[in-house]
Amino acid sequence: MSPQRRDPYRDWLRGRLSPELGVREAEETIARAMHRRVGPGQADQVMGPRDVVAVLQDTYARLSSRVGDAAAEKWLETTTMELATFAQTVPVPSEPVRGEIAPAPGGPVRWGRRAHDLPLLLARSHAEIAGRSLGAIRESPELRPLEQAAEWDVQATQAEVRRWETEEMLSSLRAEHARIEVADQVAAAAAQAEVLHLTVEELERAATQGQQVAPRLTHTRLMSRQTDAFLRSFTPLIRMEDADRPIEGPRLDLSSVRYSLGVPLHPGVLRARSQLNYARWQAADQGEDSPLVAQARRALVQAEEAAQSQLDVTLSAARAHQAALSDLRHKAAQLERRIASLRQLGGDPLSVARLILEWRQTRTAARVQAHRLQEAASLLDALVSEPLPAEAAGS
Repeated sequence: MSPQRRDPYRDWLRGRLSPELGVREAEETIARAMHRRVGPGQADQVMGPRDVVAVLQDTYARLSSRVGDAAAEKWLETTTMELATFAQTVPVPSEPVRGEIAPAPGGPVRWGRRAHDLPLLLARSHAEIAGRSLGAIRESPELRPLEQAAEWDVQATQAEVRRWETEEMLSSLRAEHARIEVADQVAAAAAQAEVLHLTVEELERAATQGQQVAPRLTHTRLMSRQTDAFLRSFTPLIRMEDADRPIEGPRLDLSSVRYSLGVPLHPGVLRARSQLNYARWQAADQGEDSPLVAQARRALVQAEEAAQSQLDVTLSAARAHQAALSDLRHKAAQLERRIASLRQLGGDPLSVARLILEWRQTRTAARVQAHRLQEAASLLDALVSEPLPAEAAGS
């Protein structure tokens, strides 16, 4: 690593890990985590807050085996809060992008792209321009005082790119989720069709015995025909085996203090911090008393409040999905046991079919909660670490 290159997050991390692990093991832990994140040959690249989060998770696992879960959890909570504070004051040193600040595009932009591609294209363009601006500022003695503001701007534009990359990943994830949820609904409809067919047979027997069931029989036949029509239309469009996939949701500790990093690392907060540093440069001798600085401070507070609100809403939704998923999985497991027991006891086909329908409907609801939880988890991970790949989604 070049001695001139700043790496404040790595230095900060060394200072936190060395007292716990020793200098050598601290360096090995950092190197292993970075090797896993960025691959061989790049483990010495400049670290940012998200890299530090990954190393802290590795260190927590090591400390748990040495000092116990409670002490390791306390250390992780305290250290993560210190990281959140550090991230509010120190931008990630960025490498400038060489070339013109605003190079001419090679040709006209094609507008026939998917809707979410254009914001991502724009975000990447802004990130490239911010990197070029940083290079120009570092090369100009007159503009060198703007370096920290430019570094905050680069970090903000990179966070915006990550946001739209997450949206792109979520778009694919939601499409896959929708496909499986449709299979669940078709499977539930097939179970309902079986209940309706058996109910029609039961009512027909009752009618032959002189019971007054004509209105109910007519209505049940109508519902049966409608359900059969639905199945004829949708069964060819799905794979029924998708409905039998295990229902898996991500294992999340939604009380984890690491999510507090979602505020200082939010694109809007990073952008407001860049503007505050720029306002300080404009204020010159007026310093913190400048109206421009005061206005930028208020904008930063507003950005932090908005980011905190967004984080709270996402966490609240994730907790609701997590609780609902737990209840529904428990109910589905109970129904599965009841179905097996009823079959063993020789229960009548209609009673068994009704239980299977309830089980299918419960699984369908549980799957929806698992998918929404996976999507919320991806959003949260994008704020404080790297987004989960779509193939890691629970089904």
